[in-house]
Amino acid sequence: MVLAVAVDIDGTITHRDRSLSCRAVKALRKLKEKNVPVVLATGNISCFARAAAKLIGVSDIVICENGGVVRFSYDGEDIVLGDKKKCIRAADVLSKYFDLEFLDEEYRKSEVCVRRTFPADEARKIIEGMGVKLLDSGYAYHIVDENVSKGKALVYIADKIGIDVKDFAAIGDSENDVEMLKVAGVGIAVANADEKLKKVADVIVAASDGEGVEQALRILKLID
Repeated sequence: MVLAVAVDIDGTITHRDRSLSCRAVKALRKLKEKNVPVVLATGNISCFARAAAKLIGVSDIVICENGGVVRFSYDGEDIVLGDKKKCIRAADVLSKYFDLEFLDEEYRKSEVCVRRTFPADEARKIIEGMGVKLLDSGYAYHIVDENVSKGKALVYIADKIGIDVKDFAAIGDSENDVEMLKVAGVGIAVANADEKLKKVADVIVAASDGEGVEQALRILKLID
């Protein structure tokens, strides 16, 4: 029985062009009407997640920066779970091999984010053993503390709000959602999901993006 839902934002409740899926928002708002807790998850920065959560109108509980930061309320504080210093050191090493274009550098509190302008697999070999990992969100590369993930952040949140993480269903589209789907009781990938995510998903819905979220919630019998 699913008691709560964790859902990725970019590429899951948005379309590829980052526009919000009204169908997904409408479906998620039905969960709010039924008092089903929702956690929004993103690789994006805290201020983006905070604003997006308010616009979506379902929950102020958010996982930001791929699990490196969590928030519990709109006016609350960022809880930083990742060590950005390790990520900066790894970025310094990569900058010797590639021309890095940093994104939101001044706003990120737990990770380093760069444009997808170089081969990820090659970069991963270069920074191996530095205590970090390189994630591809489909929109950018994220150099993340190896001790954090969306999955670990979901476990942290579940403990704080008093719901077993296995009572969550998790819905996503990218490789940075893998750990979140693994720790949840049910992991669902939308049709446009990365192949790495599809391999760990319990369910792969036929629809993409927001329509996929709507379909997933119907399969879970959380909405009609």
